[in-house]
Amino acid sequence: MMDEEAVISMIREDPWMMEILTAAKTLDLPDWWICAGFIRSKIWDSLHHFTERTAIPDIDVIYFDPATMDKLEEKKLEEKLKCRLPDIPWSVKNEARMHIKSHMPAYSSSVDAISKFPETATALGVKLDEANNILLTAPYGISDAIHLKVKPTPFFKKKERMDIYKQRILKKDWRSTWEKLTIYYD
Repeated sequence: MMDEEAVISMIREDPWMMEILTAAKTLDLPDWWICAGFIRSKIWDSLHHFTERTAIPDIDVIYFDPATMDKLEEKKLEEKLKCRLPDIPWSVKNEARMHIKSHMPAYSSSVDAISKFPETATALGVKLDEANNILLTAPYGISDAIHLKVKPTPFFKKKERMDIYKQRILKKDWRSTWEKLTIYYD
């Protein structure tokens, strides 16, 4: 049975994931995490017994720095990561400003931002601490991810956001890749 320690072990044993985590750590960003598909896809690939990694469109590195909310700073950080690992599709975002783009209330931290992601199975983040231990954050736990359930987070269960969740599910079409998924629409 998969649990948080098993997820952490899976990541620790994956040289590609560890190289990405190590690269992101070198930026020394405040309240940083790699989140969303980076972890979710690893879990779902494992539970589907895939021997090849499913391609993900980007590696989401988030951080929280209200002192520097310039979008150009994020692009500079992406360039630093591209110099280190040029074949990785980096996406760096300062969650201190992302609420503006998303038309949401201001976030208080990166973990608060993760808690406002559309799906519980995507509301996951990992990073390395000072001793290079893997830390996992999962505001709604990992149960939905490891039981292959796609559900809206409480934030997206609100009527005004449910359509965004539903459109995202249609656009992502995850069941075409991971057929064992169960998608919930309420």
